[in-house]
Amino acid sequence: MYCMGSCNRGVMFSPPLHRQRHQFVVDFVRRNKPRKVADLGCGECSLLKKLKFHREIELLVGVDINGARVKKKMHGLAPIPTDYLQPSYDQLCVELYQGSVTQKDVRLRGFDLVTSIELIEHLTPVDVERFSEVVFGYMTPVAVVISTPNSEFNPLFPGLAGFRHSDHKFEWTRTEFQSWALKVCLDFGYEVEFTGVGKAPPGQQERVGFCSQIGVFQRLGGRDGLNTFGDDGDDVFSYTLLYSINYPSLRDNNILRRVLVSEVVFWAEKLKKRCLEKTGERDDTRRLCLTEGGMNECLSMSERRMEMEEKLTAAGASEMKNPLEQLGGGVPEDVEVFWTNGRGQQDSCRLHRCVSVPLAVLWSCSPKISALSGTLGNLRCVLMEESEVKLSQDGSAVLVQEQDLEEEEDHNDLEDSVYVEASQCSRGAEQEEDWVSVA
Repeated sequence: MYCMGSCNRGVMFSPPLHRQRHQFVVDFVRRNKPRKVADLGCGECSLLKKLKFHREIELLVGVDINGARVKKKMHGLAPIPTDYLQPSYDQLCVELYQGSVTQKDVRLRGFDLVTSIELIEHLTPVDVERFSEVVFGYMTPVAVVISTPNSEFNPLFPGLAGFRHSDHKFEWTRTEFQSWALKVCLDFGYEVEFTGVGKAPPGQQERVGFCSQIGVFQRLGGRDGLNTFGDDGDDVFSYTLLYSINYPSLRDNNILRRVLVSEVVFWAEKLKKRCLEKTGERDDTRRLCLTEGGMNECLSMSERRMEMEEKLTAAGASEMKNPLEQLGGGVPEDVEVFWTNGRGQQDSCRLHRCVSVPLAVLWSCSPKISALSGTLGNLRCVLMEESEVKLSQDGSAVLVQEQDLEEEEDHNDLEDSVYVEASQCSRGAEQEEDWVSVA
């Protein structure tokens, strides 16, 4: 958007022109979803800070000849606390280098996208030739976005004499920029589209063009296209690495296990609390389960849990209803409560008060648990190796210790255990018929 400023400030843009240039790159990334992106002349990393939120990018690299300038702002690219607390499936590595765009470095080869925003005009004519050879001939990216000032727009800036910046070595007209770009395409096997940002005032756009002209280069053949111009022998490492960080990702097995265990503990505690609130109103059921028949029923529960797990796995996580959503966030009406010892063994002389939450219940109640583990078998294997989680003897349920012992009516040395089963966690009448209510 263009507007005229007051107090002789002349041409102004909203949003500011530098933001429009960065937004152009962001929009290109959204459309094309490159995995490896490098920004040449990254400066204070402002464009990289926008691109790091586009998690289709797996490798994000910045290069600038001014290392001190990069170091000043590079820590703004570090992960924030939520990246560690809620890691995504996507991988992201950020690397920053000090180096010249006229020098080759093998670590910058084969990228999906290379950007050069308002950089080329800072190079001498000789360095422009080297820049062309390095970027298009050696790096051979799939796409290149280059922006540079359009000198035809300069008369619209009142009081501007010479170039827009004291360090500019030249400023091209549209014809000069297009001539250079077309020669690059011919020499290195690319095609180019011309556009820009920063529109001229009404009625002058065709005459002067955009304030910043942009060339979008695409390698012929795209990702599958072969470019042999850069195959020139030994690997070269001319850049100095200033900063490197890997964002936490669920593709890291250690992080995946930590998040999965954390989610299991959270849901087990949540279901334990709701179960105890529900069963606290049914003292007759508790007393009934202390009978010999109730204990025998507890011992047969593992078989019914296994049947439930098999049916849940066969049905698939995507077809299951969340029982807590289905029942308004409560515990299903036919939750069965039993008193047994912490290991599910009848011959123990001491009982431990805990809630036993079947893995099948956790797997179907939490979409995140099912997504992270994939199958009930995987979930069981992971939890069996985690000391933070205690499983039942047959490995089919998580045992959660209850801590409110002072409210226990029985003042003997026996601690009670509650066993929870939720038949509503999978869909269909067949599952419901497998559950036998306590009589």
